[in-house]
Amino acid sequence: MAATTGKNPGLNVDWYPAALPAGTGMHIQTSVTVDGNAAKGTLYTPAERKPRETTVVVMMHPRVDFSRHYLIPALIGAGHAVYVQQARDSGNDLRLVHEQALLDLGAGLEWLHGLGFRRTVGLGNSGGGGLLTYYVQQSLRAPENRITRTPAGRPSFLDKASLPPLDALAYLAPHPGQGTLLSRCIDPSVTDEDDAFSVDAGLDPFAEPNGYRPAPESSAYAPEFVERYRTAQLDRIARIDDKARTFVAEALAARKAVKAGNGSAADRRRAGTARLITVWRTDADLRATDQALDKSDRSYGSIYGAKPETTNYGIVGFGRLTTPDAWLSTWSALSSNATIDKAGPEMVLPTLLITYTADNCVFPSDFAGIVAAVGSTDKRVDSIAADHYGNPVGGGNRDSAVALLDPWLRDLC
Repeated sequence: MAATTGKNPGLNVDWYPAALPAGTGMHIQTSVTVDGNAAKGTLYTPAERKPRETTVVVMMHPRVDFSRHYLIPALIGAGHAVYVQQARDSGNDLRLVHEQALLDLGAGLEWLHGLGFRRTVGLGNSGGGGLLTYYVQQSLRAPENRITRTPAGRPSFLDKASLPPLDALAYLAPHPGQGTLLSRCIDPSVTDEDDAFSVDAGLDPFAEPNGYRPAPESSAYAPEFVERYRTAQLDRIARIDDKARTFVAEALAARKAVKAGNGSAADRRRAGTARLITVWRTDADLRATDQALDKSDRSYGSIYGAKPETTNYGIVGFGRLTTPDAWLSTWSALSSNATIDKAGPEMVLPTLLITYTADNCVFPSDFAGIVAAVGSTDKRVDSIAADHYGNPVGGGNRDSAVALLDPWLRDLC
């Protein structure tokens, strides 16, 4: 199949830096989950795959369709089959519930096992790291010990699902989970959740009295400000949690009233409509502008652009518009189950962890925390001088991670 080059709107990087190797097989599969969703996946197989080569690399991201991930051609060229599972709400933060994404992955893995793939190895890139860690945690538990309710209180169906376990897990530029990630880049200076421009001057990350400096000069935030800022970030998360739970409780009360036959017209409307939560200003990680914080090879700016003072007020950003269910399951560092800090201790599979040293999404302390949180006693840790999307410092090929992945995958056999 001839590959095309385009822009991935979820990751803002070129897909397929090279064409797929000649003879690559591709199969698009739809598997039905226990809750009735049609889970879509794409399987790539090398032209010369031998019967004894029964390992398949499994990729998935909760928010992005990885079916044209930049490492796929090189992995296939190295002789590895690759399967990419698409989450049901890929590209849609509005409804992203991690428990449902696990059901999608479980259905895809069940299909792979049916094909005869004996070994399935996860590759958790970026947000895929938190998702696959959560999957491993739940898949290794007995069904009755799995999480039965989403953070919003809905049935998860994880206790009823087939969740075939992975055999190993590689992390590539992983971040600690969508909720934890957001908690570090959400702007705590917002004083009114209904006003995108409300600002507490004492917490404004883009105010020069607080230490901000525009590029090319690095900002220099005082330790006291950094500590106060990070506390305020979690306080804002907690306030949005309260709002989300209030919306959930209102909808549940309306549904109960309608079911009991005494619901009003307002109850009927509220029972069938999800309230939306707008989260203003989510591109305000202090480390994006203060390069002395969590020092690394990164450039000034965030993954959304070189001027966070501008993008923070724009329409882009993590978790900007969600339902209460999606907020609590995915975007709340306090409520989400899909964080490596929470699920990592039960991730006991053979593990490879690779960090990109010029990453302006995952910082050194984030990666160190992930390495420490993962419960495996078989861990290899390595690094590559590249940005979050694999673009090497100083130029070169973006697929250099395969030089680390390939021998590790072969050692698993």
